[in-house]
Amino acid sequence: MHHIPRTRSPAGGRGRAPARVLRLLPTPAGTPFTFGYVLVLVATSLFAEHADPHTVTTLLRDSSTDMAHLARTPLLVLVGSALWIAGGLLSVSTLGLLFVLTALERRIGALRTGAVFLAGHVLATLATEIPVGVAVAAGHLPDSSLHRLDYGISFGLMTGVGALAGLLPPLLRWPLLAAVATALGQALLALGDPLTDWGHPLSLGIGLASWPLVRRWAAARAGRAPAPPVVSAPPVMTAGQPLASPQPATPQPLAPEAAAAGPADILSGGLGRPDR
Repeated sequence: MHHIPRTRSPAGGRGRAPARVLRLLPTPAGTPFTFGYVLVLVATSLFAEHADPHTVTTLLRDSSTDMAHLARTPLLVLVGSALWIAGGLLSVSTLGLLFVLTALERRIGALRTGAVFLAGHVLATLATEIPVGVAVAAGHLPDSSLHRLDYGISFGLMTGVGALAGLLPPLLRWPLLAAVATALGQALLALGDPLTDWGHPLSLGIGLASWPLVRRWAAARAGRAPAPPVVSAPPVMTAGQPLASPQPATPQPLAPEAAAAGPADILSGGLGRPDR
């Protein structure tokens, strides 16, 4: 009797597909910062939708990062403004935050992801609001410009997008940045909210400027810190010794996991390293 070799069933590949997709979503153990932050945003969004409208309006106004509140309670409003979603729980910003912070945290860790998000949120807010205060003090803008309703997660999200782009392969990095830049450019041309619309490119730029740092963090987390190139010394020849011909390098086949990697694997941080 001849033995018939078994062939690999495609069911295994199908079984791995849901796991790959699930890695795009936050989990308590894998991405604690994103998971906890999303839970807070869900809670505040449900509160804003179902609580007394007067109470909600008061809380949003007290969390606003306009120049009047920044001058009085800067720490309170800088933190409080990031606890609300402008546009509601089902907005594009919420979905973007979910996937972007998850992918970033899987690469650089919870504390560093929180630092990137907070840096973009704070720096872009100050960069847009402080000039307003200066213009009012100089008499170029009315005092009413110091009071506006400004809250949300979009500055931190844009910084996260910029930082994550530096960790993606070029085939994902540049289309992502092109799509985001197009959307931000259209918003600037529309001039719906000039301060917010200028803050988004600024916060994206903060994320782009963080590429050397986040790449170093990602390499250290993956245990593959960049090493200096190895320069081989020329062989030492003695009299009468024939010159040995160099041996051709043998190409190494891709591992099955890398060969079958798809966008979900790359975005979730499971495989690959960005080509600079």
